[in-house]
Amino acid sequence: MKVSKLKDKMTLHPIMTLLLLSSVTILLSSFLSVMGFQAIQYKINQNTLEYSTELIKVENLLSFDGLKYIFSSTVANFVAFTPLSSLIIILIGIGVMEKSGFLKTALSLLTKKMKKNTVTFLIVFVSVIASFMGDLSYVIMIPISALIFKYGKRNPLIGIIASFAGLTCGSGLSFFITSIDSTLISTTILGAKVIDSSFRFATTSFWFIMFVSILLISIAITMITERYLVNKIDKYEIPETEIEELKTTRKEVKGLIYSGIAGLVYVLFFIYQVIPGLPLSGNLLDHSQTFFIDKLFSYNSFFSNGFVFVVTMFFVILGFFYGMGAKTIKNNKEFVDTLGHSVDGIGKALVLIFFASTFISLFRYTNIGTIINIHLGRLITSLNFTGIPLIILLFLLSGIATIFIPSSISKWTIFAATVIPTFMNAGFTPQFTQIIFRFGECLTMGLTPLMAYFVIYLAMIDKFNTTDKPIGLFKSIRYQLPYSIICGGLLLAILIGWYMIGLPIGINGVAVL
Repeated sequence: MKVSKLKDKMTLHPIMTLLLLSSVTILLSSFLSVMGFQAIQYKINQNTLEYSTELIKVENLLSFDGLKYIFSSTVANFVAFTPLSSLIIILIGIGVMEKSGFLKTALSLLTKKMKKNTVTFLIVFVSVIASFMGDLSYVIMIPISALIFKYGKRNPLIGIIASFAGLTCGSGLSFFITSIDSTLISTTILGAKVIDSSFRFATTSFWFIMFVSILLISIAITMITERYLVNKIDKYEIPETEIEELKTTRKEVKGLIYSGIAGLVYVLFFIYQVIPGLPLSGNLLDHSQTFFIDKLFSYNSFFSNGFVFVVTMFFVILGFFYGMGAKTIKNNKEFVDTLGHSVDGIGKALVLIFFASTFISLFRYTNIGTIINIHLGRLITSLNFTGIPLIILLFLLSGIATIFIPSSISKWTIFAATVIPTFMNAGFTPQFTQIIFRFGECLTMGLTPLMAYFVIYLAMIDKFNTTDKPIGLFKSIRYQLPYSIICGGLLLAILIGWYMIGLPIGINGVAVL
């Protein structure tokens, strides 16, 4: 007992850990800069398909320019940190749903007759396939999953950890081509044309292997959660106000009907606005793009730029109309109170986000991650592996690279120029090579605090931790380790099995040339 209390006292709060990591980054940048740590990055000219080189060096944060960057850009980086604005805006919508009683009624009814395993599987499955929403999926799924477990009278921390595992272990899995996939495909095509100038890439190339992977990963995460994690998390003490069973009154049913009708009208209107070619439709698309996925998710797309607000308004409409029907919102003052409900008490989360944004921006500035990734890509081309060893090599190195650069696009820009030709010369298709890379990311995406939305995971754990025991950054990572190891092993087995059997990975997609 004394040892446990001593460990709790010695546990650093995530804020202090991030401050420590920032300090280590500053010192490390100075040391590596003096040691001449650098790398040559190869790039392919899009028009000539010829290689060009660029020397990447470590930027010393203890130099004049480095210190200037620290003091001049820290505030700007915090303000521009996407998770900050996304979290605050989404919490406004969630606050209306929660304060009005919509979430308690809807989620209690949803989980009342449903088995625990089923609820967990649905949360995990939705988290895995939520990549089509981009990074916004972290801001939506993690808080919602916590509330689903809370109103299901289970520890909200289980919902947070399981949902984050689904989001990260499923970060490279998708039924549909996302905006990230679209950019990766463009880079893959450029790398493939160095070997085959007539190469084409079908967007349906991944369907079969993705379908199997998503299903198996969802099942695996559910089993890990129910058979392992539940026993590791402290028992949840249900507040006295939530002990008695929910009895649905006529007012609450009326509120659900009101919110259901209003929500359906809103969703149908929104869907109509992303369908091109119909009268007065397609207003949320970027019509300068060729492919629909790019029209939907390009940087100039109204859909992409306004998706956070669109989702928040959907949540506000559900909560508001439920409150009107159930009489839990009687006037404009009560409605305004609901808008600030979830935002109350997030001061510590804002401080956490500030230190996370600082650590991430400092590490990116140093170029340490970029140089490590360049050397990892060079390792793949220099070892002359073929067949299964080459698959394993790219898979593992993709996982290691993700720790230092979580961004798929940034990593693939570094890797593709040399890795795609290497794999094509070894007999692998560019499509299968990209899948190996994406599956490898899933191995460590949930283990790196350099991933911008990792801070949302930390903030929600801190918010819903009802015990006196602190949960540090490294303990939060340890919760994800079983998911990373088992899901990583499963994805690697799928890749090797698919390669050995010779099944098509999708429509017009194969593993071997």
